[in-house]
Amino acid sequence: MSSPILAVDGLTIDFHTYDGVSRVVDNVSFEVGHGEVVGLVGESGCGKTVTLRAILGTLPIPPAKIVSGRILFRGVDLRSLDDAQLQAVRKKEVALIPQDPMLSLNPVISIETQMTNLLRWREFKDVTAAAYLKLRLDKQGRLAAREKALEMLRKVNIPDPERILKNYPFELSGGMRQRVLIAMALLLQPSVIFADEPGTALDVSIQDQILDLVASRVREENVAVLFITHDLAVARRLCDRICVMYAGHIVEAADAKELFVNPTHPYTNGLMLCVPKLYGEIGTGIPGSVPNYYDPPSGCRFHPRCNYTMYVCDKVRPPLSRTESGSEHEVACHLYSVGRDYAPVS
Repeated sequence: MSSPILAVDGLTIDFHTYDGVSRVVDNVSFEVGHGEVVGLVGESGCGKTVTLRAILGTLPIPPAKIVSGRILFRGVDLRSLDDAQLQAVRKKEVALIPQDPMLSLNPVISIETQMTNLLRWREFKDVTAAAYLKLRLDKQGRLAAREKALEMLRKVNIPDPERILKNYPFELSGGMRQRVLIAMALLLQPSVIFADEPGTALDVSIQDQILDLVASRVREENVAVLFITHDLAVARRLCDRICVMYAGHIVEAADAKELFVNPTHPYTNGLMLCVPKLYGEIGTGIPGSVPNYYDPPSGCRFHPRCNYTMYVCDKVRPPLSRTESGSEHEVACHLYSVGRDYAPVS
């Protein structure tokens, strides 16, 4: 197997606030290979987006602080780069599909200007008056960028893309804005796409088309994707591997097919039961909520919500260990580590 394009190793992040110190990401490790889609799945508040922002170098510092860990991109630790070097990696290699389409586009600049500027200014390190004037006078380059923007809007199934280019973000619905953001991310032909709940503002049919578009880009251009979602059905539809995250820890990691056939951790099984059934049954959910990070439970952080708690669960944090299935399936649960049989929640 070739080396991964992205590897997160032992990432630990604290937030220092007036209420105290909260460890929101604790010793998280995973890899994303070339042409692979890895899903980071869990409830809201489990640390998924904080992990993503640490990778991108956009954590709010302070109050956030990376305590330990490495973030390797093509074998280079991003934490060792200065701001200019990190910005160069973001411009040339990375694209982000953000979660909130309402706040991610400039409301006073047209869609055409935002998309064409993204293409035309990408290679510039500094915006000088001479460079700005040169680009303003380059009519041929402006038309070429506009055609690329139109082509990408068509690929994300936006009706009447000529009109949409002339619109401002406030004139578009949330779903339309989300598709524009996806088009802008794909426009850059990145090596890695970070997708943070990209289907939040989309209806089911459009979301399915977008997932097909991302999957085709992965196949055709060997792009790697880190896909963050709380929706297991969406993760199953797109991801090759899935890492299940709870309260800042990865509690289970496996090939997507293996995870759905043989979910091992009680939290993973609880998430499975939350998925609505085709015959109309409402998901049962998981009792309780994600713990307070200022005063988290000792041992396994999931034990207050678990139906299979043992004497050791509130004393020792279970390590992420390989299961007996023989595949790349890992789980952090004492039910496995002490060798007891485990029956999923029914």
